[in-house]
Amino acid sequence: MTTALMPAIAEGGAVITIGSIAADKGAGSYGAAKAAVASWNVDLARQLGPRGITANTVAPGYIADTEFFRDALTPDKKTSLIDAAITKRPGNPDDIAGMVEFLASPDARQITAQTFAVNGGEWTTR
Repeated sequence: MTTALMPAIAEGGAVITIGSIAADKGAGSYGAAKAAVASWNVDLARQLGPRGITANTVAPGYIADTEFFRDALTPDKKTSLIDAAITKRPGNPDDIAGMVEFLASPDARQITAQTFAVNGGEWTTR
């Protein structure tokens, strides 16, 4: 789909995909699919970069108040996910929205081909 839309993406624009820390932690086929998104993002950045368009991936950890887990988490599982974060709190949708907003802003024009873990430090990067 992005290939078909490439001509319509404005110069200086931004493409932001949603990945997951599952790409690095290992999570079966879901993790493999999200790892593919991160790899694809790098190629996309190479294709779009000459037009001043950035491409980045946001990789959330546990985000409460979303339909992703469909209320299937037990209280113990929620606690373990929160405890795994250095911040000792679940993420919320605004945490992800804030990162997306920044990556789409003029302040992020030199940031491309990156994956940003937004997970309270559950999975760290260098």
